[in-house]
Amino acid sequence: MISHRLASSWSMAAVAVATNGRRAPVVLPGTRFMSAHGPKETDEEFDARYVAYFSRKDIDGWEVRKGMHDMFGMDLIPEPKIICEALRACRRLNDYALTVRYLESLQMKCRVHKDIWPYIVQEIRPTLDELGVNLPAELGYDKPELALKSVFDMHG
Repeated sequence: MISHRLASSWSMAAVAVATNGRRAPVVLPGTRFMSAHGPKETDEEFDARYVAYFSRKDIDGWEVRKGMHDMFGMDLIPEPKIICEALRACRRLNDYALTVRYLESLQMKCRVHKDIWPYIVQEIRPTLDELGVNLPAELGYDKPELALKSVFDMHG
Protein backbone atom coordinates (compact mmCIF):
# COMPACT_ATOMS: atom_id res chain seq x y z
CA MET A 1 0.00 0.00 0.00
CA ILE A 2 1.30 3.46 -0.80
CA SER A 3 0.94 6.44 1.51
CA HIS A 4 -1.56 9.17 0.68
CA ARG A 5 1.15 11.85 0.66
CA LEU A 6 3.10 10.10 -2.07
CA ALA A 7 -0.02 9.14 -3.99
CA SER A 8 -1.11 12.75 -4.34
CA SER A 9 2.07 13.67 -6.21
CA TRP A 10 1.93 10.80 -8.72
CA SER A 11 -0.43 10.33 -11.60
CA MET A 12 -3.46 8.12 -11.06
CA ALA A 13 -2.13 5.52 -13.51
CA ALA A 14 1.09 5.23 -11.51
CA VAL A 15 -0.86 4.85 -8.27
CA ALA A 16 -2.97 2.10 -9.81
CA VAL A 17 0.17 0.20 -10.81
CA ALA A 18 1.78 0.78 -7.41
CA THR A 19 -1.26 -0.43 -5.45
CA ASN A 20 -2.22 -3.46 -7.51
CA GLY A 21 -1.50 -5.88 -4.66
CA ARG A 22 2.18 -6.58 -5.33
CA ARG A 23 4.54 -6.76 -2.42
CA ALA A 24 7.70 -6.01 -4.39
CA PRO A 25 8.62 -2.37 -4.96
CA VAL A 26 7.44 -0.99 -8.25
CA VAL A 27 9.57 1.39 -10.30
CA LEU A 28 7.35 4.16 -11.54
CA PRO A 29 8.26 5.77 -14.85
CA GLY A 30 7.98 9.48 -15.21
CA THR A 31 9.54 10.48 -11.90
CA ARG A 32 11.99 13.33 -12.05
CA PHE A 33 14.44 14.98 -9.72
CA MET A 34 13.89 18.62 -8.81
CA SER A 35 17.32 19.47 -7.41
CA ALA A 36 18.84 20.65 -10.70
CA HIS A 37 16.33 23.45 -11.25
CA GLY A 38 15.90 26.81 -9.63
CA PRO A 39 18.09 29.82 -8.94
CA LYS A 40 21.70 29.24 -8.00
CA GLU A 41 23.15 30.95 -4.93
CA THR A 42 26.74 32.19 -5.00
CA ASP A 43 29.13 31.57 -2.12
CA GLU A 44 29.00 35.24 -1.15
CA GLU A 45 25.20 35.22 -1.06
CA PHE A 46 25.23 32.03 1.04
CA ASP A 47 27.69 33.56 3.51
CA ALA A 48 25.71 36.81 3.70
CA ARG A 49 22.47 34.88 4.30
CA TYR A 50 23.86 32.93 7.24
CA VAL A 51 25.69 35.94 8.72
CA ALA A 52 22.40 37.86 8.62
CA TYR A 53 20.55 34.86 10.08
CA PHE A 54 22.84 34.51 13.10
CA SER A 55 23.23 38.27 13.67
CA ARG A 56 19.49 38.82 14.21
CA LYS A 57 18.85 40.33 17.64
CA ASP A 58 15.61 38.40 18.20
CA ILE A 59 17.01 34.94 17.40
CA ASP A 60 16.16 32.24 19.94
CA GLY A 61 17.85 29.00 20.91
CA TRP A 62 15.79 26.84 18.60
CA GLU A 63 16.62 29.01 15.59
CA VAL A 64 20.34 28.99 16.40
CA ARG A 65 20.32 25.21 16.63
CA LYS A 66 18.31 24.92 13.42
CA GLY A 67 20.76 27.14 11.54
CA MET A 68 23.70 25.12 12.82
CA HIS A 69 21.96 21.86 11.99
CA ASP A 70 21.11 23.02 8.47
CA MET A 71 24.71 24.01 7.81
CA PHE A 72 26.06 20.72 9.11
CA GLY A 73 23.69 18.85 6.83
CA MET A 74 25.44 20.42 3.87
CA ASP A 75 28.75 19.23 2.52
CA LEU A 76 30.70 22.28 3.67
CA ILE A 77 32.64 23.84 6.50
CA PRO A 78 31.30 27.34 7.17
CA GLU A 79 33.45 30.40 6.64
CA PRO A 80 34.99 31.93 9.79
CA LYS A 81 32.69 34.96 9.58
CA ILE A 82 29.64 32.67 9.81
CA ILE A 83 31.21 30.81 12.73
CA CYS A 84 31.89 34.09 14.54
CA GLU A 85 28.29 35.23 14.11
CA ALA A 86 27.02 31.86 15.37
CA LEU A 87 29.26 32.19 18.43
CA ARG A 88 27.95 35.71 19.06
CA ALA A 89 24.37 34.41 18.78
CA CYS A 90 25.20 31.75 21.42
CA ARG A 91 26.64 34.48 23.63
CA ARG A 92 23.50 36.63 23.28
CA LEU A 93 21.51 33.58 24.40
CA ASN A 94 24.02 32.95 27.21
CA ASP A 95 24.40 29.33 26.08
CA TYR A 96 28.02 28.36 26.69
CA ALA A 97 27.30 24.64 26.29
CA LEU A 98 25.97 25.19 22.76
CA THR A 99 29.09 27.19 21.95
CA VAL A 100 31.38 24.36 23.04
CA ARG A 101 29.31 21.73 21.23
CA TYR A 102 29.32 23.87 18.08
CA LEU A 103 33.11 24.15 18.20
CA GLU A 104 33.39 20.39 18.82
CA SER A 105 31.23 19.61 15.83
CA LEU A 106 33.25 21.99 13.66
CA GLN A 107 36.43 20.26 14.75
CA MET A 108 34.91 16.86 13.93
CA LYS A 109 33.94 18.09 10.47
CA CYS A 110 37.51 19.28 9.87
CA ARG A 111 39.04 15.86 10.56
CA VAL A 112 39.17 14.95 6.87
CA HIS A 113 41.51 17.84 6.05
CA LYS A 114 43.83 18.43 9.01
CA ASP A 115 44.96 21.89 7.87
CA ILE A 116 41.46 23.44 8.00
CA TRP A 117 40.95 23.39 11.79
CA PRO A 118 44.13 25.38 12.62
CA TYR A 119 43.12 27.95 9.99
CA ILE A 120 39.63 28.29 11.49
CA VAL A 121 41.03 28.63 15.01
CA GLN A 122 43.43 31.33 13.78
CA GLU A 123 40.58 33.25 12.13
CA ILE A 124 38.07 32.99 14.99
CA ARG A 125 40.58 33.53 17.84
CA PRO A 126 39.77 37.28 18.20
CA THR A 127 36.07 36.45 18.56
CA LEU A 128 36.81 33.67 21.04
CA ASP A 129 38.87 36.10 23.14
CA GLU A 130 36.20 38.81 22.85
CA LEU A 131 33.49 36.43 24.08
CA GLY A 132 35.62 34.61 26.66
CA VAL A 133 35.10 31.22 25.00
CA ASN A 134 37.62 28.39 25.23
CA LEU A 135 38.20 25.74 22.62
CA PRO A 136 37.22 22.18 23.58
CA ALA A 137 40.92 21.22 23.75
CA GLU A 138 41.56 24.09 26.19
CA LEU A 139 38.76 22.73 28.38
CA GLY A 140 40.26 19.24 28.32
CA TYR A 141 37.49 17.76 26.18
CA ASP A 142 40.02 16.31 23.75
CA LYS A 143 41.06 13.66 26.31
CA PRO A 144 38.43 11.30 27.70
CA GLU A 145 38.22 11.52 31.48
CA LEU A 146 37.52 7.87 32.27
CA ALA A 147 39.41 6.18 29.42
CA LEU A 148 41.48 3.16 30.32
CA LYS A 149 45.11 2.92 29.44
CA SER A 150 45.91 0.78 26.45
CA VAL A 151 46.64 -2.84 27.31
CA PHE A 152 49.82 -2.53 25.28
CA ASP A 153 51.12 0.29 27.54
CA MET A 154 50.28 -1.27 30.91
CA HIS A 155 53.35 -3.48 31.33
CA GLY A 156 56.13 -1.48 29.86
